[in-house]
Amino acid sequence: MTSRGRFRRWIFELGLGARMSVAGGRAGWARLALIAAGTGVGVALLLCIAALPSALEASSAREEARTEAIDSEREVARGDDTLLLGIATTTFRDDAIHGRMLQPEGTRPPIPPGITALPKPGEMVVSPALRQLIAANPVLAERWDAEIVGTISDEGLTGPADLAFYLGTDTLTEETGHRIDAFGHSFEAEGVSPMMVLLTAVGMVVLLTPVIVFMASAVRFGGEARDKRLAALRLVGSDAGMTRRIAAGETLAGAVLGLLVGAVLAVVAALLANRYATGPLSFFLSDMRPVPVLVVLIALGVPAVAVLVTLSAMRRVVVEPLGVVRLSVTIRRRLWWRLLLPAAGIFLLWPLKDGLGESSGSLEFQAATGVALLLIGLALLLPWLVDAVVHRLGGGGVAWELAVRRLQLDSGTAVRAVSGIAVSVAGVIALQGLVTGIEAQVGGPGQTASSTSRHQVMPNSDLPVSTWTEALQSTAGVRSVEPVRLARAAQAGVETEIRIGSCAALAGYAEVPGCVDGDAYAINIANSGVFTIEGGGQWTAPASTRDVTAFDTLLDYGPLMLITPAAAGDAFPAGEARYTLTLDNQTPDAVDRLRNTAARLDPQALVNGPGNDAVANALRTIRQGLLAGTIAMLALIGASLVVNVAEQMRERRQVLAVLVAFGTRRRTLSGSVLVQAAVPVLLGMTLAIGFGSGLSSVLMAAVEAPVTVDWFGIGTTSGMAALVVLGTTAAALPTLLRLTRPGNLRSE
Repeated sequence: MTSRGRFRRWIFELGLGARMSVAGGRAGWARLALIAAGTGVGVALLLCIAALPSALEASSAREEARTEAIDSEREVARGDDTLLLGIATTTFRDDAIHGRMLQPEGTRPPIPPGITALPKPGEMVVSPALRQLIAANPVLAERWDAEIVGTISDEGLTGPADLAFYLGTDTLTEETGHRIDAFGHSFEAEGVSPMMVLLTAVGMVVLLTPVIVFMASAVRFGGEARDKRLAALRLVGSDAGMTRRIAAGETLAGAVLGLLVGAVLAVVAALLANRYATGPLSFFLSDMRPVPVLVVLIALGVPAVAVLVTLSAMRRVVVEPLGVVRLSVTIRRRLWWRLLLPAAGIFLLWPLKDGLGESSGSLEFQAATGVALLLIGLALLLPWLVDAVVHRLGGGGVAWELAVRRLQLDSGTAVRAVSGIAVSVAGVIALQGLVTGIEAQVGGPGQTASSTSRHQVMPNSDLPVSTWTEALQSTAGVRSVEPVRLARAAQAGVETEIRIGSCAALAGYAEVPGCVDGDAYAINIANSGVFTIEGGGQWTAPASTRDVTAFDTLLDYGPLMLITPAAAGDAFPAGEARYTLTLDNQTPDAVDRLRNTAARLDPQALVNGPGNDAVANALRTIRQGLLAGTIAMLALIGASLVVNVAEQMRERRQVLAVLVAFGTRRRTLSGSVLVQAAVPVLLGMTLAIGFGSGLSSVLMAAVEAPVTVDWFGIGTTSGMAALVVLGTTAAALPTLLRLTRPGNLRSE
């Protein structure tokens, strides 16, 4: 036969398989629906990820369009087309609010995108999301003494949930504001922290690997029923190769239908995200367009994977005219080749034991590849482990015997669903460990949980210290206020920032044990010598000056001196001031009341919390997303586990009915179903905790955080997995009771 004829024959056989998938009656349609549903969920997730680049690009473009063109190297002269601008960005609870103060200097000032006219003094224009937030929170409504006169349109927002406002003012000066003549500024690519690159890369791997494992499992739903139909084909003359291609065609139909289901689910997910997403994950519907190249890869890759998985599964099945012979009983699973991927993963991850360092480039992606190889290796090791353990299990009760014997005959179906759970749990434990390590780096040694928290207020105005102190002390929830004076000096040509305050105030920057008035502390600068003060004069560091480490190691403080008033004396001139505050965390909305006070005195004043708020908020969002993703993934895999258990019981309905007819109690059969599901899950969880904890330790070492065991994360994910097993058993019990009725004793 020519190659063209062989190709046409293969197409015919694949098409025959596709027709069989819809012509098999109710059972055929059920199998097709299961494959389409399982594949569709995975495709939907892949399409959502494929839409992220376009959505992020569109959001960034609008962000750049509304960013003021402030160029420190270009002096803008006052004119008819200029305005003074103040940065009034603030935070409400965990939500960042983009804010700008606008003061026109002529008749043709630049107007930011999204509004048609500048607000007058005492007026503000807000985004729709901020208007709703103000209406729902009276505390936030007290922050600005201005009337809302308009709404920012979509052109001026990064997403539907973007919180933004423009505040009209006449209080800005050239010292407190920036003079601009246009909006729109392109950001230069800035270096991203290696920790964040590693977190992103590992997060994508942890998210995608279970999806791939699950999709590979989904295309094998109903395999035993399909094999019986293929045996009938052998009876009418088809050979073994033709049978495999027909089976591939049958699965191919489900995969193609899954692509359509996935597209519909992706649209639904986009609608939900547009309606309910917050923060940086909020996008307009018009921006959520999957990248065409990725769509093509998904459209071609998913059916190809489905066909390859089916052909691989058929490799161990001999379909004869009078029945099906499975080789899984006689051929024991081999271990050596299953260790190749984990070994390669360990080889790639080994360089991370010494940390990422500052100049790492491709090391993060090498780590992500290593994590992917380890997780896939876990999925390959689990069938061997279950096979090896169940063949060594001893006798027990009737329920135990029934379950163990069934697993000894065929553990593949149960293990495939559990593989997805194990990979998810291992990935989540590793990712939670990495997030915990980064949080430890962000929080620093001085930030511990307590009933109080330290904050700093950094004004941008020249209001007297007494005005700030009185206003802050009268704010509900503020326990203490300590002013800190700022100055600058130089030692041996090195510019140094000077912070002068009481010991209580300096304790907000570094650990200063045994501090008394007259002490001084050095951070990243020599602790002795003479400093030349900016503006005139000199200051000599006292002999008791000690080296200390700043709390926030993510921020580059540079050279910094912390000096108590007695050590500073009268050497330093009066300069700008900051205020270190201690808040009572038990007072409701204490932080936001503090922000209200600061905004009323100076809308440009910054209020900083303990640690790095921006990174901490991002990590909190990642933790919440991780938890939601884990729950969704386990629910999805739990549903597939229910289908698998129900399918196995349906195929053994005659055996189950005979057992009941001979006096076996139904609760014994229920117990066997529970054991049959629990044993692979228990082994899978053991393997997952081991792999996940090891990965977590390596990733913590990579970000140079103390290596600890995240028992809370392990307990949470393992508990959810246990709930999945119990839920699976409970959901399968009605099917078990129905299949053990006497009517199932009949045979054709």
